[in-house]
Amino acid sequence: MTQPTIQFLGAAETVTGSRHLVTVNGRQVLLDCGLFQGLKPLRMRNWEAPPFDPPKIDAVVLSHAHLDHSGYLPLLVRLGFEGPIYCTSATRDLLAILLRDSAYLQEEQAAHANRHRYTRHKPALPLYTMEDVENTLPLIQARSYREPFVVTDGMSAVYRCAGHILGSATVELQVEGEVSRRIVFSGDLGRWGRPILKDPAPVPEADVVLVESTYGNREHAAEPEADLARVIRETAQRGAALIVPAFAVGRSQELLWRIRELEVAGRIPSLPVYADSPMALNVTDVYRRHPEEHDLEMATLMNSKARPLCPELFQTARTSVESRALNEIKGPVIIISASGMASGGRVLHHLKRRLPDKRTTVLLCGYQAAGTRGRTLQEGAKKVRIHGKDVTVRARIETLHGLSAHADWKELIVWLSQFERPPKKTFAVHGEASASEALVDAIREHLGWQASVAVDGARVEV
Repeated sequence: MTQPTIQFLGAAETVTGSRHLVTVNGRQVLLDCGLFQGLKPLRMRNWEAPPFDPPKIDAVVLSHAHLDHSGYLPLLVRLGFEGPIYCTSATRDLLAILLRDSAYLQEEQAAHANRHRYTRHKPALPLYTMEDVENTLPLIQARSYREPFVVTDGMSAVYRCAGHILGSATVELQVEGEVSRRIVFSGDLGRWGRPILKDPAPVPEADVVLVESTYGNREHAAEPEADLARVIRETAQRGAALIVPAFAVGRSQELLWRIRELEVAGRIPSLPVYADSPMALNVTDVYRRHPEEHDLEMATLMNSKARPLCPELFQTARTSVESRALNEIKGPVIIISASGMASGGRVLHHLKRRLPDKRTTVLLCGYQAAGTRGRTLQEGAKKVRIHGKDVTVRARIETLHGLSAHADWKELIVWLSQFERPPKKTFAVHGEASASEALVDAIREHLGWQASVAVDGARVEV
């Protein structure tokens, strides 16, 4: 019998690439299996040999479907992993969409780079392919909230609602070693009182806690309706385009909800609203198919056939032809398109076309990681590089605060304070260094717990 250990192999001192390796008695389980996104040095880690032997991983336990938590799975499988991948039912449905879309975009970007010769690699290759994804999906096994399940010999787990996106869960991992340990992983924790989804569920106790710290040094602004209404009214008055880079999972659905609510309240005019993201549209269908995830208001509206995710003039652009046709729209229009950090996807074509127009508004409505085009625009860049070319920025750049699906530092403290006893150890993960350090300070001050920032690559006994 050996002492259980956790090794932080991503989302430590950074906000991406979530991977935490739990080892006991020769058994190895990955908590999350995410891609690194953002700055180039981080993205390059996706191409390096992993710091573990994939065939020797017994299982993967996912917190949710976002690619920085799940997007490395197809490469893990290509490298020899054959074990089960555990997640909630809604996460399983989302993974089929997100992983296929990820492979498609990577194949398309590699092909585009090769056609236009703006790559140093000859040829440019995708990180993984659609075939890799299709080999991954059969390994996924869904588990219900609040029902314990065996992960591998000596380890069992329980999922609870995290309220971050559809299917998101906290993970309670019971580990039997030289000593038994209860490890609780927050995944990405949501917020209380948000539309569509249920609130984060409390966890009774833990010996060790891994808590996300994306907004560990910030407090969210008040509800965003006033700013969203103002931006939409200004768009209508200028007869302009409002381009909204939005995450296909969670953010797109909440934006549609809020636009409809503002229309019903008479606070904005009804403008054509285009969802230009096949993935976001497919994800919205998944949201409708999982009523067990809905909060009371969403459930009530769904039961009354009120179509809560459809503004009055809602239209879709599923095909590339329909997407390109949006370039010809001159009047006021709202175009919601992935990706949320403007790091890829169809939104790049809209930005390339409309950023030089001073009447355009770009609305950033989520966390913009360092190194992404979204962060570059947010910081006031006069030019951004898209598809190998510099694009002049004359458009207005607005940031919609208060729409985050991540708990801020106060909300994280609220969630942690619900534990019935202090854990022996607490580690801040999934945050830039300053955010993680600030959350650790807050935990020590407000809860009196021992806490530290997870160090990238470090292995700790628990």
